[in-house]
Amino acid sequence: MEDAPIPRGDKLILRGLKFHGFHGVKPEERKLGQKFLVDVDAWMDLHPAGLSDRLADTISYTEIYDMVKEVIEGKPHNLLESVAQHIASTTLTTYPQISAVRVTVGKPHVCVQGPLDYLGVEILRYRSCLCLCDSKLE
Repeated sequence: MEDAPIPRGDKLILRGLKFHGFHGVKPEERKLGQKFLVDVDAWMDLHPAGLSDRLADTISYTEIYDMVKEVIEGKPHNLLESVAQHIASTTLTTYPQISAVRVTVGKPHVCVQGPLDYLGVEILRYRSCLCLCDSKLE
């Protein structure tokens, strides 16, 4: 299977979102929780908002931020892959004007022998590939 091309064009960018959540497979991750770092790129046509200078012609960053916060601080998932998928599918379902979304979820505090910024996952999802099986994450 060929990799899908990386989208080009306009996008909303959210970087370095930090939240405390309870995701992970280890009991201490579920009990104590930990910090998660999230980045989101959401591809959509920003030309109308650029011309009108009206919020109604785009999506507010704070709406996406609040949705990510709800996922990270909400129901625990075992895997970061599942957390990222939930964020991506919720974004595409909630905002029909977004054609693709890239979500990066990282854990900065992991038990490894060596220095690091974070360990995590990055996924890229397209509206054209949005499938009904995402509803299993709800």
